[in-house]
Amino acid sequence: MTLFEDLQWRGLVQDISDEELINKLNNESLTFYIGTDPTADSMHIGHYSSFLICKRLAKYGHKPILLVGGATGLIGDPKPTAERPMITKEAVEHNIKGLTKQAKDIFGFEVVNNYDWTKDIDVIDFLRDYGKYFNVGYMLAKDKVKSRMETGITYAEFSYMILQALDFLYLYENKGCTLQVAGSDQWGNITSGIELIRKKLDKTAYGMVMPLVTDSNGVKFGKTEGNALWLDKNKTSSYELYQYLINLEDSMIIEYLKKLTFLSKEEIEDIEKKHIEHPELREAHKALAKEIITDLHGKEEYEKAIKISEALFSGKFEQLNNEELEEAFKGNEVKEITINKNIIDILVEMNVAQSKRQAREFITGNSIAINGEKITDLECEINAIHLINETYLIIKRGKKNYYVGKTM
Repeated sequence: MTLFEDLQWRGLVQDISDEELINKLNNESLTFYIGTDPTADSMHIGHYSSFLICKRLAKYGHKPILLVGGATGLIGDPKPTAERPMITKEAVEHNIKGLTKQAKDIFGFEVVNNYDWTKDIDVIDFLRDYGKYFNVGYMLAKDKVKSRMETGITYAEFSYMILQALDFLYLYENKGCTLQVAGSDQWGNITSGIELIRKKLDKTAYGMVMPLVTDSNGVKFGKTEGNALWLDKNKTSSYELYQYLINLEDSMIIEYLKKLTFLSKEEIEDIEKKHIEHPELREAHKALAKEIITDLHGKEEYEKAIKISEALFSGKFEQLNNEELEEAFKGNEVKEITINKNIIDILVEMNVAQSKRQAREFITGNSIAINGEKITDLECEINAIHLINETYLIIKRGKKNYYVGKTM
């Protein structure tokens, strides 16, 4: 299977600028780039789904460049519905440092910042050297601009495509970069760069866009209740990422394996067969979680995520150290408690129950468990033997409600 055939089988090609690109991808070594603007100091899982293309093409001998948009980030790529809030220069500089380190650590390729070649261009040179090559009618025809014509688009946003085209031109001239790849929402910006290179240099450059990775409702991959899943494990732990991946919808899981892993066609087809026969085993989900977490954070982080998940499932929290416990219950309120008290008092103190009466009802109703063991004795005293690592008390009410106490 050629590189392009593999990309097509995985569903990673939505459009290419020129059929000649297929031959070049299969038989030549191209320098290409993909970029992101520094809207945060960490990439999220949506970036990962796009930036994996760097590793795929690199495996076939192509040279990736990762661009962090220190200049374009100060303007903001037009959103389809409303103006993107501008962020301060200080915030952009902070975010660039985080993204640059992360890109090098995770993907390991050359990272460039478009502010380096944009900062010294004055407005007259910008208009004469670049603006003169852009017809306003051509710019108005781009999808992102058209979608904003009724609500309004600022000149700054309108000029964004020129800045991105300038990036492609600069990298073409200075890095030998002949290809830009991105998600499908960047098609208009990519073709603008191709046109600028053609008009200004009389040379041919290429573009390729991938479909955005979404769920069955069209929501971008990694968007969960309005919160991004960060690639920085200090923002989103490996366990949190594992839980997201293991609970993805069944109907999309094979597509995700194709687009988000380096498993071979044969391996994925074998997993798909098992998934169809026994979806309850979630073999496909587990394979996806293993591949992504190991690629991002390493084998140890994946094994830790599994360990935490198994401890939560079994209630055997004594298997976890304090760091793992904190990761497992990140987001839960931690109540300071004193022990050597009756279970009823502890339940009220930790807000498991709103009253002693309700606490008794929970206990007699078989709803309370400590370390996987049901508590049915109303006279049970909570003491040191109930603590995890001599510090934490974990109470479970019902199937999914966890409460965390910490000794003073």
